[in-house]
Amino acid sequence: MNLRILSLLLLLLATGLPAASTATDFEPVPRIAAAAVAALDLGQGGQATVDPNLRLARCAQPLQAEVTAAATVKVSCASAGWRVFVPVVAANTRTVLVLARAVQAGQAVSADDLASISRQTAGAAQALLVTPEQAIGRIARRHLQAGSLLAHNDLHAQQLVRRGQNVELLTRRGSVEIRVAARALRDGALGDSVAVENLSTRRTVTGTVQADGTVMVR
Repeated sequence: MNLRILSLLLLLLATGLPAASTATDFEPVPRIAAAAVAALDLGQGGQATVDPNLRLARCAQPLQAEVTAAATVKVSCASAGWRVFVPVVAANTRTVLVLARAVQAGQAVSADDLASISRQTAGAAQALLVTPEQAIGRIARRHLQAGSLLAHNDLHAQQLVRRGQNVELLTRRGSVEIRVAARALRDGALGDSVAVENLSTRRTVTGTVQADGTVMVR
């Protein structure tokens, strides 16, 4: 018998491996990945990183999966005597806003500028806008290209009051409404608190910017 072949047979006998193997003798890599993802109980799914060239003996029983770290799962097979550590990341898919067309810096976003798509957002989920109401009427901080995902820091609220601008100062006492002329001492968007100077008394008061640009003092 050829010495090389004899040496190979002895090696196979010593390691307990069969002399011939087929693809069906190995544990399917997708099954290992699925066990790892299931162990983390990711409601919206996840992605496991497993070497596609991994060759482990097929397991005759259900795979065991144990979370060993925040994003690592130990997948093992007691009957075959192997274990492997699999990194898993969340693949959160949600509906987010994108721009249907380019928006220039300083331009207010309209409903026609927006579209919704489903996207895997991972760690960026909290930063992204998800409803049109979060974007419509807000102002682009910079030029935004068509197709861009919209994040909170891409837009700012429209300034209804500008520093130095003459505004109406509104006060209500029951059914009585008093309006006087005032001057804004700072910029303000809807709902912002701004300081204004009453032009009649020269007193400075703080009020809340209303949708029509008036400043209400309560």
